[in-house]
Formats: sequence, C-alpha cells, structure tokens
Amino acid sequence: MTMTLFERTRETAKERGYNLQTTAKKAGLSENAIYNWKTKTPSPVSVKAVASVLNVSVDYLLGETDEKNPHSNKNVEKEKIDIFEVSDDERNELISANGHSISDEDWDIIKAILSRYPRQKD
Repeated sequence: MTMTLFERTRETAKERGYNLQTTAKKAGLSENAIYNWKTKTPSPVSVKAVASVLNVSVDYLLGETDEKNPHSNKNVEKEKIDIFEVSDDERNELISANGHSISDEDWDIIKAILSRYPRQKD
C-alpha cells in the first residue's frame, strides 16, 4: 500500500527526530499545517519547504520515488564553495547540523577554525 504525503512526511520527520509541529515551524508554516495535509492538498511551496527541512526530495514526499534524495548519491562534479564568501542566505541553504541552521555565533567559530588553514589555488 502506498503511503500518503502526510504519512511519508510524518515518517520522515520521525526519522529526523522531529514531530510534525517542529517540522512545520522549521519550514515556516503554521504549527499544525502538516496535519491539514490529511484532508487538503498543500501548496507546492509548502511541500518544497518541508522537503528542504527534512532533506528529502519533493518527489520522495509525493511518493514518486523511494529514493529520499536522489541527487545526493550521484557522482556529480560539485562546485567548490569558499565559505568565507558565502552569504547568510546561502549558508542556510548549504549547511545544517542535524537539520538545524547554524547560528551566526557558531558560523563565526567554524570560519575562525578554518581560517587557520592556508587557502589553496584551484
């Protein structure tokens, strides 16, 4: 039997250590928004925000694939990113710790540690 969007979201959130209220808040939704998915079709923007919080693809949540994050396992050449040039918005999209955004204070500590290493030319 195929799981619904609500069921997949609930299961994935649980795997990440979140309840649905926490997941919704992290995605910028109202606390009980995901519960409404039992009876109402959510907006694509809401599904994308939740998928991002849970670090899975929208297709996974929608039941279109069983691969949670199909692009993360492929041998795709990735662009190198200089963390000293990353904006706050980019940082929050690129890096998280256990699904949580890294605070400004912690980010400054990370950069201070990494600044000890000489920069290499490509």
